[in-house]
Amino acid sequence: MSKVLVITASLRAKSNSDVLAERLIAGARDAGHETERISLKGKRIGFCIGCLSCQKTQKCVIKDDAVEIAEKVKNADALVFVTPIYYYEMAGQMKTLLDRLNPLYPSDYKFRKVYMLSTAAEDEEDTPEKAENGLRGWVDCFEKAEFSGSLFCGGIGGPAEAEGKEAELEEAYEFGKKIV
Repeated sequence: MSKVLVITASLRAKSNSDVLAERLIAGARDAGHETERISLKGKRIGFCIGCLSCQKTQKCVIKDDAVEIAEKVKNADALVFVTPIYYYEMAGQMKTLLDRLNPLYPSDYKFRKVYMLSTAAEDEEDTPEKAENGLRGWVDCFEKAEFSGSLFCGGIGGPAEAEGKEAELEEAYEFGKKIV
């Protein structure tokens, strides 16, 4: 049994990525994993100031919600980042959080597998590529971790529209079941 941390980046009420994240979590739980979901909605996460103090102390000098999230990321076995695709890239709040996870780089982090679930109104095959590449770049900095898979559910635009997308809901559930 793995401890799976799911971080959702959408700030929209009735978010499609949140709807699909819940199905992914159900799949992961049914596969026997312990899960926790953190939504970035309502969180106070400031921008990294590049001071690099965290490389010596493994603690960020900025005291906000990113500090607690980083501790949960450090202690998870697997991470799932869930983001809407905006302008063919991950949500800005997700990128800001990734930057703020810099204190984990020199730490004894547990996570080994990193996954991504993304949604967008656009439905082209290459829609999630830049977001995936951004997350892969972050993962590449953690030599004990690997980017282990991605699920993109496109053609979903309006609030809560994903609730009626049976195929995508099933895909998210199955994706969650395959997390290791």
